[in-house]
Amino acid sequence: MGRDSIVNLIKTQTFTSEHILTNQNLRFDQQHIWHPYTSAINPLPCYEVKHAEGVYIHLATGEKLVDGVSSWWTAIHGYNHPDLNHAIKHQVDDFAHVMFGGLTHQPAIDLCRTLINITPQGLDRVFLADSGSVSVEVAMKMALQYWACQGNSKKHKFITPRNGYHGDTFAAMSVCDPVNGMHSLFTDALASQIFAPAPQTRFDRQWNEDDIQPLEQLIQTHHNELAALIIEPIVQNAGGMRIYHPEYLKRCRQLCDDYNLLLICDEIATGFGRTGKLFACEHADISPDIMCLGKALTGGYMTLAATICSEDVAQGVCQGEPGVFMHGPTFMGNALACAVANASLKIIQQNHWQAQVSQIEEQLRIELAPCMNLDAVADVRVLGAIGVVECKAAVNVAQLQQALVQQGVWIRPFGKLVYIMPPYIISQAQLTQLTQAIYQVLK
Repeated sequence: MGRDSIVNLIKTQTFTSEHILTNQNLRFDQQHIWHPYTSAINPLPCYEVKHAEGVYIHLATGEKLVDGVSSWWTAIHGYNHPDLNHAIKHQVDDFAHVMFGGLTHQPAIDLCRTLINITPQGLDRVFLADSGSVSVEVAMKMALQYWACQGNSKKHKFITPRNGYHGDTFAAMSVCDPVNGMHSLFTDALASQIFAPAPQTRFDRQWNEDDIQPLEQLIQTHHNELAALIIEPIVQNAGGMRIYHPEYLKRCRQLCDDYNLLLICDEIATGFGRTGKLFACEHADISPDIMCLGKALTGGYMTLAATICSEDVAQGVCQGEPGVFMHGPTFMGNALACAVANASLKIIQQNHWQAQVSQIEEQLRIELAPCMNLDAVADVRVLGAIGVVECKAAVNVAQLQQALVQQGVWIRPFGKLVYIMPPYIISQAQLTQLTQAIYQVLK
């Protein structure tokens, strides 16, 4: 047997053994591991990842996929970034974590200083949390404790537009859309909140004054029991990827001022440049009383979130009994997460993201437009590094995802939506691969 034949045999045997291992892993995964939003009886297929680099996810079966959703909108700088890798490796030599009760450290101090500097004016106190849902829980808890400490415990409800999504924990679920959201099963167990019709005026259309009136009427009627208005600024993400007019958000700020409500902006999905502004509320030139951040905060490396509030809210929360804010996650201020967040924000502060997101937006507008000619498609919309193709009917996620993998891309559809929110570092050719794949599979 010649040398080339031996090499080919070894390669074939290695390939076969890897596939056997992958199949064993996937069988175990299917039988014992519960993945997000999937069934234990009939789970969606999973694909095993071996490596990720730049915008590519490499599967154990050999496929190389362009990531179109930045691992649920987190990996804005791509995978395996040398600066982010270095930050974690450097920090772990000092310490990975210490309790945040009674202790502090440089990575957390640096992170909070940066967040205060880059977020809208007036947000001066930072509470570090574990995840986006927890940051929403913290924001809602802050609002309730704020009013209770002002002697106004009757202000204990929240108002929010329909089609919103704020997380899967219980307080967060209570302000998600009660009908079209994912949590209708739990309605009887959730706190009762007040829901306004979703904003209808699209981002790029002429403002319709009628759009704000239902919200205004509800606030007029219920303001004595309302602690806060919570809203996703400009883009309602998991509730339908709906992109609305900045004037609606501007009027929300004004209504909260007029009727003595706190305004909570949930920027977990929209923060750090995704919409073309560093924070989406900048489209309306407003600052909330409380802002929630997460997802892209660490560049997709570790779970970390932040709830940032005004000094007035912070002082108000701590007036009277109990005199402290009663919340403290065990891994609050995790040093590894703070260190990699600092490295991610340093990249953001270089401001390359502005040109990157602008280029992505321009290309998405051109290349997704032909999808409007497809029979299955109801709408196409784009803002910043967000591209959405809405179908006329719910898609078969497993079937569509398999077809997309065959096209060499990773896109995770849901409901009627096939959307992309790629890493900012994506090249024009890689982005074209994503948009062409969407067109082909929907055609």
